[in-house]
Amino acid sequence: MSNIESILTETRLFEPSDELKQSFAVSEDKLAQMRAKAAEDHVGFWSDLAKEKISWTKPFTVGLDESNAPHYQWFTDGELNVSYNCIDRHLENGKEDKLAIIFEGDQGDVEHHTYKELHDQVCRFANTLTAQGVEKGDRVIIYMPMIPQAVIAMQACARIGAIHSVVFGGFSAEALRDRIENANAKLVITTNGSRRGGKTIPLKNAVDDALDRGCDHVKKVIVYRRTDDEVTMKEGRDIDWMEAEAGMSNYHEPVAVEAEHPLFLLYTSGSTGTPKGVQHSTGGYLLNAHLTNEWMFDLNDNDVFWCTADVGWITGHTYVAYGPLSV
Repeated sequence: MSNIESILTETRLFEPSDELKQSFAVSEDKLAQMRAKAAEDHVGFWSDLAKEKISWTKPFTVGLDESNAPHYQWFTDGELNVSYNCIDRHLENGKEDKLAIIFEGDQGDVEHHTYKELHDQVCRFANTLTAQGVEKGDRVIIYMPMIPQAVIAMQACARIGAIHSVVFGGFSAEALRDRIENANAKLVITTNGSRRGGKTIPLKNAVDDALDRGCDHVKKVIVYRRTDDEVTMKEGRDIDWMEAEAGMSNYHEPVAVEAEHPLFLLYTSGSTGTPKGVQHSTGGYLLNAHLTNEWMFDLNDNDVFWCTADVGWITGHTYVAYGPLSV
């Protein structure tokens, strides 16, 4: 078989120029220092970074709580808000007109959202959620395509301390129902439909089908009209996003939550059994999302960053909805 040539074998190295190295967020010297510090005092290493990179409503005094090992907890007595860290502090740093999201739709439509515009939209929708009775600790299902409103919904949940669970828009009604039931969700956010690969996917129909199978704990369904397709709205339960948002204030005070407060639940695909929900806390998750964007992707102010992942996956959470916005 030695005569078979593989085009996947690649041995070339492309070294960055000295000029490019100077712009790296982490230089080789700094990396060596960081490794030495982490090896000597890993709790102090992460604690110092949390204080430097994250804005805290209530600064923490406990770095790592090992009292209930192996259930370790980080920054337990600290409080923060993820939405504030991703949006508000950029406004305070004079970046309100900087682009936060560049969206290109399946049909060639393009949208640009600055941090100020994103802030206003997130706040209006946060006020919409609270008007529908959603409070800190409530679970919200987000079943939407890859549109800016999906990120807005995630950030709005984070702003009020609600726990979101994003369900991939390609999942069936049965898969959606399983996740709604397991999360014990109070509210579902969806669209009337989405455009994917030139086809229309009727997401609202899947929500109706899922809720017809049970899920009595769901009190409201908020529907964003993404397409021109007709949508059936159930009286007393279903609400049009734009109608519900009309007249809402473009400011909502970020709700401070504990560092270990759940930010979101994300379920496995369920391909090998019942889907399992993984809970991600607020403080430790945000620090990881921020640092991997800053260090691994070397994000700078003038960079345009694109992630191929859907927000229904953990990659989409960390490298679309939270990490890039926090840097």
